[in-house]
Amino acid sequence: MTQTLAVANQKGGVGKTTTCVNLAASLVSSGRRVLLVDMDPQGNASVGAGLEKNSVTHTNYELLMGEADASAVRCTGLTGGFDLLPANGDLTAAEVALMGTGEGRDKRLQEALAPIRDDYDHILIDCPPALNILTVNAFVAADRVLIPIQCEYYALEGLSALLNTIERVRQTVNPTLEIEGLVRTMFDGRNNLANQVGAQLLEHFPGQVYRTQIPRNVRLAEAPSHGLAVLQYDRASRGAVAYRALASELLRRQQAGAATAGDTA
Repeated sequence: MTQTLAVANQKGGVGKTTTCVNLAASLVSSGRRVLLVDMDPQGNASVGAGLEKNSVTHTNYELLMGEADASAVRCTGLTGGFDLLPANGDLTAAEVALMGTGEGRDKRLQEALAPIRDDYDHILIDCPPALNILTVNAFVAADRVLIPIQCEYYALEGLSALLNTIERVRQTVNPTLEIEGLVRTMFDGRNNLANQVGAQLLEHFPGQVYRTQIPRNVRLAEAPSHGLAVLQYDRASRGAVAYRALASELLRRQQAGAATAGDTA
């Protein structure tokens, strides 16, 4: 059964796109079929996957506008081993156009993914750093939301707005949407503030904070400039090891959830 995961945080610079690209590559290395959907007009996930974002024939603009289907937009054979629905600055125009449409504007991505959903074990959606109509489309299309969070002063304050948006989507258009968990990114255990915020997250969200912590890592930061996931750039780096561990933890959680659902059926 396909799991669709929106990776979201309205605060920029928290490692959201880095998490999408490297989690996708790590899941592929575990034998899973993966699709990455770039819903950020910056197109960073597309670049990190090895594409020249302004040279692709079709993007998610056409997908959301109904001008091309997912099979036509989809890029295959990328270095990370996953497929990609790419984005670039054109996606900003889709955001504006969707704001002017009526009923159903928040379901465009869900409807576009439906014909290819069963081709994959995991679909990861890289959301823009904003709580806008593109993010809402991602939440409507998703089963669960994964939240990368940097352990710094404003982390908890920004998190409350994101959780409120998730709850509104759950109450209105996607009642099955759940929070997959929180992932601590750019983590430095030598930093007292990082440890304090990390402890607060564990206290406020028991059972929802991933044990895996993504460290600050030079090789992890360098990989996107080469159009590679860190797994391909430097498999032995601390960043690559951490994202493989994150993928393993995600799969264990998914298996445990499936087993629990089977017991209660």
